[in-house]
Order: sequence, then C-alpha cells, then structure tokens
Amino acid sequence: MVDETLIADCIAQKSTAQKKLYDNLAPKMLAVCLRYVKNRTDAEDILIEGMMKIFKNIDQLSGEGNFEAWSRRIFVNESLMFLRRKKLLVISIDDSPTTVINVATPSTAEGDLMVEEIYKILAVLPVGYRTVFNLYELDGFKHIEIAELLGISINTSKSQLILAKKRIKLEFEKIYGSR
Repeated sequence: MVDETLIADCIAQKSTAQKKLYDNLAPKMLAVCLRYVKNRTDAEDILIEGMMKIFKNIDQLSGEGNFEAWSRRIFVNESLMFLRRKKLLVISIDDSPTTVINVATPSTAEGDLMVEEIYKILAVLPVGYRTVFNLYELDGFKHIEIAELLGISINTSKSQLILAKKRIKLEFEKIYGSR
C-alpha cells in the first residue's frame, strides 16, 4: 500500500522512499506489463521505463486520485508504446459488426487455473487480441477509449475482444477438454 508520506518523500526525491515505492509497486506492475508483452525481459524494460516516468511525474499526482490506478495507467501506456515502437501492435480485421460469443470458463476449471496458465493463454493470443482483451477486461477501458488509444474503430475493438474470448475458450478447452 502506498501512503501519502511515501509519495511526499518520493516527490522530495528521497532515495529510500523511491526504493520502497519501487519494491511495493514493481511486482504488480510487472504483472501488468507481462499481460501485454510475451517476453519477460521486454516487460522488465517497460517496468523500468514506467518507474522512471512515475518518479519524474509523481509531483503532478493530485491527492484526489488513486495512486495505483494512476500508476497502472502509466504501465499500460508504456506497454502500448513499446508494442508500437517494435511495430508489434498490428490490428487488422474488418469493421463489420459481429455477434457476441458467450465465453464461460469450464466449471471444472474454477479455482484450478493458475496465474501462469492465464499468462500462457494470453501469450498465445495475437497481439491485437491480447491488447484489446487486456485493456477491456483487465484494465477497465471502454471500447471508445481503446479505439482512441490504438487508432482503430470501436467495431474493430469489439471484434478483437470477441475473437480474443473465442480463442481463450479454445485454449481453455485444450487444457481442460471440452466438457
């Protein structure tokens, strides 16, 4: 948990506070980065870039906002910028509306799916699917925000999400069988 004193000490550029903040934030935010990129080394690079951005801009954080939400947004944006720089964020499907596919986790898998398995499933998704799925389902962005962030249409965002869920369902079935 990050308290106001720690943030104030980071604003004052106290190295012990910065280390404490890093130690507190790094595991959670590395997990965020790993949802967007497959390679742990790349995720660690994104983590470092994000932490530098946090330390540089922490004085702009108003006391009204949630620090963790503000931080998470920085790491999501850093992950997206990394994908763009590496030209990995390619989303190309038609903009025609598609029907919604209801994807439910097989009931036998409830509670059994480990974090590593989730990461493995997300890692096999094409970058566009994975990115839209992460933004919508895990980071709480709306389709209009995703479309704006990625430079795609709202329908493309929706289609990518539907296709991601369909692919995730197929991956679940590979692991747990179709029951």
